[in-house]
Amino acid sequence: MGQKLKITSWVAIGVLAGALTTVSLQTVARGAMSPLPLEEIQQLSAVFGLIKTDYVEPVDDKKLITDAISGMVSSLDPHSQYFDKKSFAEFREGTTGRFVGLGIEITQEDGLIKIVSPIEGSPAFRAGLKTNDLITKIEDTPVKTLTLSEAVKRMRGQPNTQVTLTILRKNESRTFPVTITREEIKTQSVKGKIMEPGYGWIRVSQFQDRTVEDFVQKAQELYKQDPKMKGMVLDLRNDPGGLLDGAVAIASAFLPADTTIVSTNGQLAESKATYKAAPEFYARQGDPLRGLPAGLKTVPLVVLVNEGSASASEIVAGALQDNKRAIVMGSQTFGKGSVQTVRPLGPDTGIKLTTARYYTPSGKSIQAKGIVPDVLIDETAEGNLFAALRMREADLAKHLSSGQGAEVEDKAREEAREEARKRLEEESKKPLAERRVPEFGADKDFPLQQALNQLRGKPVLVSKTQTERKEEAKAN
Repeated sequence: MGQKLKITSWVAIGVLAGALTTVSLQTVARGAMSPLPLEEIQQLSAVFGLIKTDYVEPVDDKKLITDAISGMVSSLDPHSQYFDKKSFAEFREGTTGRFVGLGIEITQEDGLIKIVSPIEGSPAFRAGLKTNDLITKIEDTPVKTLTLSEAVKRMRGQPNTQVTLTILRKNESRTFPVTITREEIKTQSVKGKIMEPGYGWIRVSQFQDRTVEDFVQKAQELYKQDPKMKGMVLDLRNDPGGLLDGAVAIASAFLPADTTIVSTNGQLAESKATYKAAPEFYARQGDPLRGLPAGLKTVPLVVLVNEGSASASEIVAGALQDNKRAIVMGSQTFGKGSVQTVRPLGPDTGIKLTTARYYTPSGKSIQAKGIVPDVLIDETAEGNLFAALRMREADLAKHLSSGQGAEVEDKAREEAREEARKRLEEESKKPLAERRVPEFGADKDFPLQQALNQLRGKPVLVSKTQTERKEEAKAN
């Protein structure tokens, strides 16, 4: 079961892409509203009264009202959501890239929690935890009894509180306890390195508050290491999105001034907008792109995407593709072409509401379709083994249509999913070492190697099986 979980977490990366959305944090004045439907309001009041008087046990008034609000908002589409106090705080953590915890990137393996890497300078790093260490207990609770999300919640907490982990270090054949003091952690959403002389790689894993500043710093580091850059790979694979202004800024880093990046359209006047490569469209104070290496505007560029690239990452890929600034390579993206706006309802609650669709510079809606790469590349030399199983926007119940043409059924995709399910069952029987997917940025990262071949002018192993997927039928 543990082996299957490892693979399933890999193939289901699209679920995360659906959870994180391109958001615009703002409050706008309410315009004129049509009269309220009095009959339906009376029915709502009647149901509330019946539950209060007839339900088998007493129900709290506040719970009934908040559940009604939550149901009303969530029925609209997969990305609109009501935030209670707890979920609002968690959402803010996700967009700021800050949380209180230990500072470790983790995954689940054979029922245990495996440390992918400790964040440099974090409490876990200072405590000596290492990559591939296994956590067997959190306090006195065996992790085999916990889901990954439950384990994360137990390791997070209030600043300056302690938690004791039991660590299994296989290469030393020993188990030992470590007590760590929690503190605020700042996650890094940008990585990068020189792959070989003249060729750089920058990966953006999510668009958070500090992503633009971290991107500028990483670009400066790479150009300092190699001023004669001949090619760059911008890696947006499995980037589930984040803040809209961050996406506009990253696209602006590579484009000429005042180039159109994305446009949005919705009911409100504020939702009808065009964002360009200029500080007024992405800067909160000053210009965070000031100090970028000048070569970034002209260096040959490849953008890597896959089914897990969603929302803000699709904005960047679409802008660079339509403006012919980069060659987009990989797999067709997730297809989340809508913008969510957070409306506070009070100091600790709010709603995240879909307020617009977004369009690439050429006017194409990405909603329920995605960005189609210029060059389709498989995730491994053997092909896109499990891509058909990954959740995409078009697979989500109540997903918004593109608004551009009719949706179609894709019978071939269902056949591909069935074949992938059978392959997954066979794959789960193999030893773990044979199933592990190479880390992004590693020497054996197949799509990255093809991107580098494209920049070098060498032959690229193009996918022989992938074709453009049309917008799929909308679920009722």
